[in-house]
Amino acid sequence: MRSLTIVIFLSAYAVAQRWVVQTTGVDTNLRGMSAQYASVDGKRAVILWAAGSNGVLLRSNDGGANWKQLNIPGGTDLDFRDVEGFGANTAYVMSSGEKGKSRIYKTTDSGANWKMQYSDERPGFFLDALACDSELHCVALSDPVDGKFLVVSTNDGEHWNELPRDQMPAALAGEGGFAGSGTTIALCGHGDIVFGTGGGRVVRVIHSSDRSHSWKATETPLASNNPSSGIFSITCSGKSIVAVGGDYKEPASAKQGAIYSNDFGVTWHLSESEAGGYRSAVAYGPHRTLVAVGPNGSDISTDGGRHWKTFDHQPFNAAIFSHNSGWAAGPKGTIAILKTGEK
Repeated sequence: MRSLTIVIFLSAYAVAQRWVVQTTGVDTNLRGMSAQYASVDGKRAVILWAAGSNGVLLRSNDGGANWKQLNIPGGTDLDFRDVEGFGANTAYVMSSGEKGKSRIYKTTDSGANWKMQYSDERPGFFLDALACDSELHCVALSDPVDGKFLVVSTNDGEHWNELPRDQMPAALAGEGGFAGSGTTIALCGHGDIVFGTGGGRVVRVIHSSDRSHSWKATETPLASNNPSSGIFSITCSGKSIVAVGGDYKEPASAKQGAIYSNDFGVTWHLSESEAGGYRSAVAYGPHRTLVAVGPNGSDISTDGGRHWKTFDHQPFNAAIFSHNSGWAAGPKGTIAILKTGEK
């Protein structure tokens, strides 16, 4: 009876959600987004950043009503997968690629100028995700280098260093990260780092509770055992962790594509009602609401990822919330706004 009540409530709640597309003026594939409230000219404003293929970077200081395209010199061939903004002027952007194309840049003047803070040309180095819990503290995840995943971090907003890997579990054959939305790593609690994997015989969540001095790998029930399946996004709130993914080559398949943990990753469970297909991003909204997005639609959960309900069928790659508003970014320069609970 309780499950039926949840499903009925979730269905009614999902009906009230709708994406409203904004005009960006670009037609590239957007992969990452950031949203935060800040003061602009003495007024409270929503600052949005968006990043994507072909070196495209966008910024809005009015909640997406107007967008400005930014430029990083020498970056027109980069594939940006995530952006993290702070205040009105500061942002980090991460690109993915091999042979030096995985980079982290920072701006402190609203995107007028950018400084490359980190890159690496070692074989295997490929940045998948970026996460920050303040302007000074961020982490970024790379595919395995010399047999182990690599995490770099900054504690001052300026200098990036490779975190110790002595206790990092060895990567499985074929195992790596996915850079679908740059959100397969998350900072949780006090000093906790969690990231999801894919491509191996099992899908794992790797967790450090002491900022990389030790690491523990936990197998999950997410669909696995092929190079295109795994976790594509992970998020946390309190002791709850939710991860989504699936097989990006079969975007309509909803089988074993969303998992959740209520004990900070000790045990993992498949969602009882699945998302509508492969999902590349998941984000917490107000009142612990979760929204997941992918190439064939969006889903909402109001019970920590246990049940999902599809509410839209537009394609998106990334999702982000700030206060009561959510945004999503996707193909052909698409950005849309969602205000939870409004019809």
